[in-house]
Formats: sequence, C-alpha cells, structure tokens
Amino acid sequence: MDSLEILNRISTAGFFSFGSKLSSSKNPLFLPVLSMKSASNMKHFDMICCSTEAQSFHGVFVDDPEVKSLRGGDIFSETSSSKSDVDYLGESTKGDLNVKQEHLQAFSYKNLAPFEGPIEEIARLEAQEAETLLNELGIQDPFSTRHSPRGIFCSRTLNLRSISAVGYDMDYTLIQYNVMAWEGRAYDYGMANLRGMGFPVDGLQFDPDLVIRGLIMDKEKGNLVKADRFGYVKRAMHGTKMLSTRAVSEMYGRELVDLRKESRWEFLNTLFSVSEAVMYMQMVDRLDDGVIPLELGPLDYKGLYKAVAKALFRAHVEGQLKSEIMAEPERFVIPDPELPLALLDQKEAGKQLLLITNSDYHYTNKMMQHAFNRFLPNGMDWTDLFEMVIVSARKPEFFQMSHPMYEVVTNDGLMRPCFKAHPGGLYSGGSAQFVEKSLNIHGDEILYVGDHIYTDVSQSKVHLRWRTALICPELEQEFRALIHSRHHRTALIELMNQKEVVGDLFNQLRLALQRRTKGRPAQTLAATNMDDQELAESMQKLLIVMQRLDEKIAPMLEADGELFNKRWGYLSRAGLWDKSHLTKQIEKFVLAHEFTPSLFLERFLLKYTLNFLFADMPTYIHLGFQTSYTIRHSCISGQGSRRSRMTSIPIVHPISTIILKPTR
Repeated sequence: MDSLEILNRISTAGFFSFGSKLSSSKNPLFLPVLSMKSASNMKHFDMICCSTEAQSFHGVFVDDPEVKSLRGGDIFSETSSSKSDVDYLGESTKGDLNVKQEHLQAFSYKNLAPFEGPIEEIARLEAQEAETLLNELGIQDPFSTRHSPRGIFCSRTLNLRSISAVGYDMDYTLIQYNVMAWEGRAYDYGMANLRGMGFPVDGLQFDPDLVIRGLIMDKEKGNLVKADRFGYVKRAMHGTKMLSTRAVSEMYGRELVDLRKESRWEFLNTLFSVSEAVMYMQMVDRLDDGVIPLELGPLDYKGLYKAVAKALFRAHVEGQLKSEIMAEPERFVIPDPELPLALLDQKEAGKQLLLITNSDYHYTNKMMQHAFNRFLPNGMDWTDLFEMVIVSARKPEFFQMSHPMYEVVTNDGLMRPCFKAHPGGLYSGGSAQFVEKSLNIHGDEILYVGDHIYTDVSQSKVHLRWRTALICPELEQEFRALIHSRHHRTALIELMNQKEVVGDLFNQLRLALQRRTKGRPAQTLAATNMDDQELAESMQKLLIVMQRLDEKIAPMLEADGELFNKRWGYLSRAGLWDKSHLTKQIEKFVLAHEFTPSLFLERFLLKYTLNFLFADMPTYIHLGFQTSYTIRHSCISGQGSRRSRMTSIPIVHPISTIILKPTR
C-alpha cells in the first residue's frame, strides 16, 4: 500500500487534516509544508499518523497498521535550539516542523506540479482550495472569523512556539459568572452589612448598567469618571446623576487621573468591581441627601467609600455569599461546554497547564467540578487537566514575593507543608518563583490568562516578564453595538468632515480679512482681490453653517456608544477619536485580550501557532466594511476648524489591529 492510499483511507474514514487537501479522483494529494506548524495540524497528525498508541480520534477509528506506522518522527523533524535561527520578524525558529527530505522522496512529491512555479501562484491556488475545504468541514475561514463578534485582539508579538506553560485564573476566566446573579448577591450581602452598620439602604436595588469596567472612582469628590488614555476626564457621574460636559470641564479641566494616587482614585479592574461601584454611587446620593445618621460620625466621600468597601469585603470573607453559590452553582455559573475540551486539546498538544486562583480550595473544587467534569470524556476530573493547581494564591503578592506553600492532600482540604512540587499536584499559597522552579521554566515561557488587569496581568508582567492575556467578555457586546451603529457613525463622521472643510475656509477668509485690515496682502492674490462685501457675506454664511452643524453633531456625539451603555458609551473608547484609560492599560500590560476563554483556547493556543503584529496607535478593529477614516491629533486654529496631523486608515473602532502571520 502506498502513502496516497493510506491517506485516502483516513479521508474515507471521515478524517481531514486542517490545511491539507486529501487525495481524490479530482484532487491529487498535496500537503503544503507551510501549514505544518499550526498546532491543529500537529494535533491531528500526532493522533492519526504519528502516534502508535492512539487508536481513535474524535470518532475516527484507525486500525490499518500501515497508517499507524507513519509516526511523526518518520515524517517531521523539529528545529532544535542549536539549529534554530531568527525569522524575518525577529522570532526564533526553535520548534519549527520540517518535512524530512527522505520522506518527501518516498512520497514522490518532487514530481507533483504544485511544488513547481512561482510561489505566488501556488499560494493563491492553495488558499482557494483551503477555503473550499474549510467550508466543507463546516469551519469558518480566517477572514470570516476576523469579522466575528467573538474575537481576539493582540497588543504585541506572541510566539506560541516559545510558550511552554499556560496559567489561568479561575473566577471570570475559566469560570464565567452571570453578573446580574453573582454581583447582585454580592450587592445584597454588602447592603445588608451597611444596614447593620446603621446606613439607610432601604429602597435601593442593584443596577449593573450604572457602571462598566474601566471606570475610575474619585473618592474625594464622590464621582465615577471615564478618562481617556492621557488621563483627561471625558464623562463623570456624581452619585447616580451624570454631570454635564460643562460641569466635567469645570471640575476636571485642570487635572489628570493618576492611578498611582491610590488614596483618591480606584480603578474598576474587573467585573467583581461592579457591585462595589454601584453601592458607592448610590450611597453618595444618600450622603448628599443628608439622610445618613449623625451618630455614624462626620462622613466625607472618602470615609463613605471606606465604609462601603468594608461592608463588601465582609460579604466576601464571611463565607455566606460563597456558600450560597456553592449550594446552587447553576444559578451563578454560565456553562461553556467547549472550554474543558479546549483545555484538554491544549494539554494533549504539549502545553503545561496551570490554575492559579485566589479562591480557596473548597470553592475552587466545587466550581470547577460543576463547570468542567460533566463535559470531560472518560470520567476525567478537572484536576487531570493541570500540571499544577494553586489555590489561595494571594495575588498580586503571589507574583511579588515568596510565601509558604502547602500541598492539599485530602478531599476535605487537609494540607501539609510542601517544599517540592510534583506533576498533577494541588497546592495552596506559594509563589510564582516556586512555579518557575518546579517546572524549570521562567519569564516569557509562561503565558498567564486572567480577568484582572492589575492582579493577574500587570504584576505578572512587571515582576516576572510573563506573557499575559486578558479575558474581557464585554467586548463581544461592544463589537455588536459597533456593527449596529455603523450607519450612525458614518453619518457623524461625514458631518464632522464637512465642518472641517467649511471651518478651514472660514479661517482662511478670516486671516485674509485680518491682513487686509492691517494694510498687508492676503495669503493669495485671489484672496487679496476679493470684494470686501463678498468676503464678509461668505464668512457670515460659513459661520451659520458651522453653528448649525454643531447643533446636529453634539447630540450625535453624545449618542455614540449608547447601544453599549447609555451613560458611558463604549468600553474601549473615550470620545469619537480617542482610546479609553482601560484600553491604555490593556495596551501597556496585556499581550492579548479576548471575549471568552474557550475562544482564546480554541482559536489561538491550540489550533494556530501564529505571530501577532501590533499596528501602532491609533489602532482599530476592522468591521468588515471599507471606510477610510482620518485620525486627527488636533489643535484649534481659529473658530470651528481643527488643524490636524492626519493618518488615513481603513478603520472603524479603536482597539487593536491584528496582523496574523502563520508561521512557517
């Protein structure tokens, strides 16, 4: 039996390899070498052609001995450290797969026409065939997924060949909670604690739409603000009442948000911050109304924040909230059947998986059992997925300093001191340095995925140089809102462009009038020769047009983003042209940010081994329709006109442009 027939048997059994076109009477066998590095191909070839132990894969039974004999070591060679080079992106080629020359000769690939001729033509034909095969397999092609509301956005180069271990947080990362249910109950317990402290809380209800991630609490003024990437406040709310643009300018026009001043500013890093922010803003209203009892002492906004934070902290640590969640996890946890299998695929592809969470053992075990075990095959337990599980990690200190580590040795959570980790171990406490030492890896060999910009992302990067990814499920809703509002934005930008042209003419005429008044010639001969009455009438007409445009533009700007949140607009943006403070934090500390963990695992960590290129600021998501927008870095130059440095790019929304380059 020749190799063509072997692969045809696999094809007949229902198996297709991503990136390859299997033989048929119409299509000669063609396995493009360029696609062999993708992790999905590695996975499929390992299971079908490379492993002598695996007998089946995803329902495909392979019992032919000649099929089993095609082991990976016979077909592929892996670029070793000693033979590695640096590719054109400056990335190491260590781990690249190469087809062995003798195997190519055995398969008579030399005589196949697709290997001859210009690579541009070969690639064009192969891409067409690949797209057809992907459609036949029921899998979206890369261009379709690029326009999907479920996406992943990268801030800098990620070379997955160099990633040996992938660590995960649990809450709002591997376990996605129903925000209304989880944060609503946290709010209820927190408010009950405030009532017990003597605060008037009757009649208040949890309103998750009052805040979004990335806002900043001003504890001195009782405000919640949204800042741009430079720290300028663009929108603000005092208590539960939004402030006017004029009030915001008067209050914050001369100061910037500085998150280093922790005594004043509190950044909403995660969805866990939602309940705290809602409580605080509602209690600011009560303080302003003068209904807080005098016996609680003279309270300012800072003191009020401390009381709210204390009440919510008690709700988390006293155990009632988590006990309720553990008793009925189905009320609070959003199931994701794809996630456990994606983790299993990733583990089988050779990555070492870590779970590092601040939650205690009992809560972690209950949540992971509920969310994972029912979706895992062959009676697997969630702990079987991980090389190491660390509970009660005490992040961010976990990344900053060393704490004692204990091994959890019984199902009841009994622990003993531990000085050396072993595969599959379950531990409490410890440090990131302990993890690196135990796995014999360090720094940028580890990718850590979490939902908290500070606790999970920035500290692991700043102190250890770990690569980082942020789970941000709200971006899916934001993406959909952007698509639905694209006609509104197109009309708004057209009006602003019209005003810029009209305003530029107004300023030129105004300058011409100024020079002529002083007895000097205008900028051009034509401007110098204009009739005085004609000049004045033109300027009056242009000024009226600009004023009417302002009346039209102002409410449209205010409404921009209201499909995502009526008060705060888009998560990623502060104003039409600029990024939000949250986006700045993401760009600074986060390698990749994505909507859901299963998407991240499935699409990137397993199925693709890619290099990511980040297009420098300002950067944008392309929404699938071509519009060349001009990014303006503006300074006012006369009434109504904006003099700008301009960069024209086909863009829509300022988060991140991703250029994906499949590795060789």
